[in-house]
Amino acid sequence: MTGTCVSRRFATAGLAALPFASLAVAQGWSPSRPVQVVVPFAAGSGTDQVARVLQKAMEPIWPQRLVIENRPGANGAPAAAAVARAQPDGHTLMVTTNTPHAANKALMKRLDYDPVSDFTPILRLGNYVFWLVVGSHFPARSFAEFVQEVRRRPGQVTYASGNSTGIVGGATIARMLGVEMTHVPYRSTPPAILDVAGGRVDAMVVDVAASRAQVEAGRLIPLGVTSRERSRLLPHMPSLHEQGLEGFDFVAWAGVVAPAGLAGPVRDSIHAAFAQAWETETVRAQCAGFGFESFTSTPAAFGAFIIAEIAKWTTLARMAGIEPE
Repeated sequence: MTGTCVSRRFATAGLAALPFASLAVAQGWSPSRPVQVVVPFAAGSGTDQVARVLQKAMEPIWPQRLVIENRPGANGAPAAAAVARAQPDGHTLMVTTNTPHAANKALMKRLDYDPVSDFTPILRLGNYVFWLVVGSHFPARSFAEFVQEVRRRPGQVTYASGNSTGIVGGATIARMLGVEMTHVPYRSTPPAILDVAGGRVDAMVVDVAASRAQVEAGRLIPLGVTSRERSRLLPHMPSLHEQGLEGFDFVAWAGVVAPAGLAGPVRDSIHAAFAQAWETETVRAQCAGFGFESFTSTPAAFGAFIIAEIAKWTTLARMAGIEPE
């Protein structure tokens, strides 16, 4: 797929965006001061973009604004630990992902928080679209050519990561192909993308939201999405599964959590307000424009989902041969 095609597709998604409708103020609890929303990854990351759409969507609903605080590093573990220690009064929230709230249990020997007992689930926000990309310097323009190159140079092809999906995704691709690739870890996604685009690292499993600009500029070449089925946001981009990596299926997600101990009525009010803000055509179009499939869930459903995801990512990490560090 060329950068022009990707740009046209995103532009088409953007045309669907409409001005925010007037939203009624949600009944029940509302914040008495600005609400801190911790984002466990750097500004410009896919999670940061999702958080800022939520921030804007909440402006007509709450009398106090959401204040985004980016705390990147260590797969989001320090950010999650800080939120876990915060007062459960509704004024500290976290836009989390499968990295701090599922994969870290398998990737890290020691966590200063428990992703289940230390948090109150609020709602899921949706799924990221991830793809395998290579830098324009890399001699491959298809997944088949990528496989040929990796097999031709065992151990010499490098892949970057800025989160758990990049870590486990890259290792799983290597394991399933029966080849050796060299992992180059980063504290967050944006600098990893820059090094792949700049030719210092060869490849990366990365979210569309964070990498779209570099793809449109032609500095990154997408080779296939990581979900088993094609994404409805990128219907012309084949999956790695359908290109021969049979069974490969990686889906990353985002959601909102609060510290444990949050009172039920406060949780329900936050959920109602966020769901009201999030379930609009404007939000769906904005999220689609940078490669995020938005939807919502109940607090109970999100809590059960997190428990299931911890088991899933533990299995994926072990299958990929990743040991906790």
